[in-house]
Amino acid sequence: MAELSAATQSPSVSSSSGAESSAPGGGGGSPGACPALGAKSCGSSCAVHDLIFWRDVKKTGFVFGTTLIMLLSLAAFSVISVVSYLILALLSVTISFRVYKSVIQAVQKSEEGHPFKAYLDVDITLSSEAFHNYVNAAMVHINKALKLIIRLFLVEDLVDSLKLAVFMWLMTYVGAVFNGITLLILAELLIFSVPVVYEKYKTQIDHYVGIARDQTKSIVEKIQAKVPGIAKKKAE
Repeated sequence: MAELSAATQSPSVSSSSGAESSAPGGGGGSPGACPALGAKSCGSSCAVHDLIFWRDVKKTGFVFGTTLIMLLSLAAFSVISVVSYLILALLSVTISFRVYKSVIQAVQKSEEGHPFKAYLDVDITLSSEAFHNYVNAAMVHINKALKLIIRLFLVEDLVDSLKLAVFMWLMTYVGAVFNGITLLILAELLIFSVPVVYEKYKTQIDHYVGIARDQTKSIVEKIQAKVPGIAKKKAE
């Protein structure tokens, strides 16, 4: 009888263990799910990706047009003038709408209240936890940048430092032709146009980029072979 009861209980035990192994903690989760810790960063990166790839044409057009008008205004006027005009325009819209709604309520003798009451009641306070999260995320990027600067300026890798020197030398010619605002305008045009073009002609672009990368790699290897310090380091 004991053997019979053990035999009847064994399937339930095995089925429960199988259920435990198929639980989310046992590695049976969906392959496309984002980690819990990186959910916020994943969401923000996906939003930026959708923005520059024009997934929502109205949203991207609004952001692109607004920032482009802002940069063009900064190119023609001072920062103080642009900020002042923007604040005046916003105040003109809100004050006009507030007066218009007040007149309508007085004529119709209605008691709708403040027209912006729904927005005034919104809680926009920044919690200390959210502030610390933003600071910690920023510190990660700042530390990486500091390490990279130290590595380049103290010539940990001679080739990388030479690349920076050549790039800065080319930027002196760019700075003689363009100012900072012009470069920002060009950067915005490239950000909102290059990803779409690359997505459409990905195969052809990857082919030519691969050829250029191979040629650059061969040139770098020739330079490294001629520099004694790098040759010895690679030999070791």
